[in-house]
Amino acid sequence: MQKIIRILVVTLALIVGSAVMGQASPVKRFDPGTQTCRILGFDSMWWGDGAKIFQNNCKSCHYRNNDKGAKFLYAESKSPEAWNRVFFKKYPQCAKDGSWGALSVNDQLKLNDYLYRNGANTYNPNSAADCG
Repeated sequence: MQKIIRILVVTLALIVGSAVMGQASPVKRFDPGTQTCRILGFDSMWWGDGAKIFQNNCKSCHYRNNDKGAKFLYAESKSPEAWNRVFFKKYPQCAKDGSWGALSVNDQLKLNDYLYRNGANTYNPNSAADCG
């Protein structure tokens, strides 16, 4: 009887552990603009190309207390799904006024990958993959 209880406890722990691991940072995303599944690799991490594009382009206007009227932004300003909507529908003023024109389609994809991977509620302190 004790052996069965131990097996059940271990099984339950494995199930709970696998559920927690499912909450770590996403490793892929569906891009509605290109209708492709994008693997989130090196370029989507905080040291990759997506982060550099965000710092060099977006943050030139979207910084705290700016005089341009642009809302302060950081990666966790929106959920991953919301970042996908921003890039698919291109509804922000900076997309409409041509500010995104300096970015190639590939750069926009890298930027979206970075923001998707690092969006709100994607950090899991219990995952080694999220240690940074």
